[in-house]
Amino acid sequence: MIAETGLAALWLAAALALLQLVLAFAGLKGGKTELLAAVRPAAVAQGVLTAIAFAALITLFLRSDMSVLLVVTNSHSMKPWLYKFAGTWGNHEGSMLLWVTVMGVAGAAVALFERALQRNAHMATLGGQAAISLGFYAFLLFSSNPFARIDPAPADGQGLNPLLQDPGLAFHPPTLYLGYVGLSVAFSFAIGALLTRQVDAAFARAMRPWVLAAWVLLTLGITAGSYWAYYELGWGGWWFWDPVENASLMPWLAATALLHSVTVLATRDALRAWTVMLAVVAFSMSMVGTFLVRSGILTSVHAFAVDPTRGSFILGLLALYIGGALALFGWRIGSVREGAPFELVSRETMLVVNNLLLTVILGLVLIGTLYPLMTEAFGHKVSVGAPYFDRIAGPIALALMVAMAAGPLTRWRKDQAQAVGKRLLVPLCIALLVSISLSLFAWGRIGILPFLGLVIAVAVGVGSLAPLWKRKLLRTPLFTYGMVVAHLGCAVSLAGMACDSAFTVEKLVAARPGDVIQTAGWSLRFRQIAPIAGDNWTALQAEMDARRGGSSVLIRPQSRFFASPPTTTSEAALLTRWDGQLYVVLGEEVEGGRWQLRIWWKPFVTLIWLGGVMIALGGALALVGRERRGWLMKWRAREARL
Repeated sequence: MIAETGLAALWLAAALALLQLVLAFAGLKGGKTELLAAVRPAAVAQGVLTAIAFAALITLFLRSDMSVLLVVTNSHSMKPWLYKFAGTWGNHEGSMLLWVTVMGVAGAAVALFERALQRNAHMATLGGQAAISLGFYAFLLFSSNPFARIDPAPADGQGLNPLLQDPGLAFHPPTLYLGYVGLSVAFSFAIGALLTRQVDAAFARAMRPWVLAAWVLLTLGITAGSYWAYYELGWGGWWFWDPVENASLMPWLAATALLHSVTVLATRDALRAWTVMLAVVAFSMSMVGTFLVRSGILTSVHAFAVDPTRGSFILGLLALYIGGALALFGWRIGSVREGAPFELVSRETMLVVNNLLLTVILGLVLIGTLYPLMTEAFGHKVSVGAPYFDRIAGPIALALMVAMAAGPLTRWRKDQAQAVGKRLLVPLCIALLVSISLSLFAWGRIGILPFLGLVIAVAVGVGSLAPLWKRKLLRTPLFTYGMVVAHLGCAVSLAGMACDSAFTVEKLVAARPGDVIQTAGWSLRFRQIAPIAGDNWTALQAEMDARRGGSSVLIRPQSRFFASPPTTTSEAALLTRWDGQLYVVLGEEVEGGRWQLRIWWKPFVTLIWLGGVMIALGGALALVGRERRGWLMKWRAREARL
């Protein structure tokens, strides 16, 4: 009965989404207050029903109910409970149910807590959210039913992909989906604003918390996914420009541009058209990513292998929603009044430059991701890999970082170029010293892009602290600290990327137990190799003493075998020090009782993920600071009236 309860809740939620859509737009068109009054309860009830449906699916996985097809194909009774739980969304149907659940709960939150918008704009937003949800309900119910039964029920399941059997599965996909759905709410706000012609500062202030929250979650999700791939795949890299990685990066790029635009509109009443367009583009990219991952047209280590019919369904939804939104934008944008003007030398201009560069990078990544698919459709296979993305997107990303360094040092509305130059003097001087030092001590050992990356990272790091200069730190708004921490995090990540690219040392050896391997100042003594067993796997585990200067540390790289489904994986051994990570992977046995070992010393590579966490923390501080200021202003206004 649990599966039937979940399916019934899903059908009822879909019916309420249709009702919510009809009530919102019939009420707006006819000006009928009684119809509009029912929109909020419908949205709240829809959120509750989707939560019930998802809770039912989790229960089925935890109980290993092998009468449900999804459980059979993606779980096994002997799996640890964590992977049963996380396996709920480690598949196509479960992940889409998570998507609609978060969308339903988010719609309920907009209905319950949004009070800044005028009634018509609010109702139009809820109607737009219902329209988006309706398409995904149809996709689930008619194409990807997560509660389908199987008769007769097998004795046990086929198991979860071993690459997904990691704690990262419990964190990485949900944070990404929360971010994607946050962008769907921003999209609905933009649609509501266009329909009611209320593209103004109030609309931006209502949308900004959703954009900020979505951006923070996307940042955390991408950062966690990068580290997961880094230690799980055993390839020694942190980003591979895999199409599915790009599918999460593209919405983040658009959301970053949208975040800056919506902030300018909310505080300075400028960039109105930019803000609406970027809201459409950001959700478009999340839809494109959904299509790429679930269409069956990609070959990736973490794409969902599904039939092309489902991809066609999502492609139809993408065309409907994005095509309709762009048509509405073209129809209504002429009626949107121009925002407040600003001079060429101003922070607004720097933010426009920032948005343009982000958009260019987004376009290049999109082309590089889709071009091989387009050529393959015409019978020609073309591979677009890291060299394209590094050489094309890399220089533009560095230019973006330069604009980031200059932005906080430029005043709103109007500034003087000479004054901006003076404020940039300190970061430029420090960057010059760094460039001279690198030229003296690392010339010939470092490429031009890593060289520029390190220099610009230092300049951005120093420039990011500028908003705190000559301020009373205890009185500085929390959202200012958020901007500082986020920009500093970008500099930290860039420094980690540049160091990893410039100074990584790799060594591939075939060694016997008892051998000592020397590399990059490290001495590794190969003790032994022995079989071990885990909860649902067996492994060959090497034991090695790693020493650099002081006492040795025992590390244990493994080669694991999973019986259900039959898969062999590498579990890298990581030894973290303040200045980098030692990364060791155990390979296959070769002649003479020797074992292949792949060893990397990766200086300061952990700065990449530290910076990602700092960026997300900065966004969270900005979100809390903005919301706290709004609550205080409302409270003071209420006290003044009393």
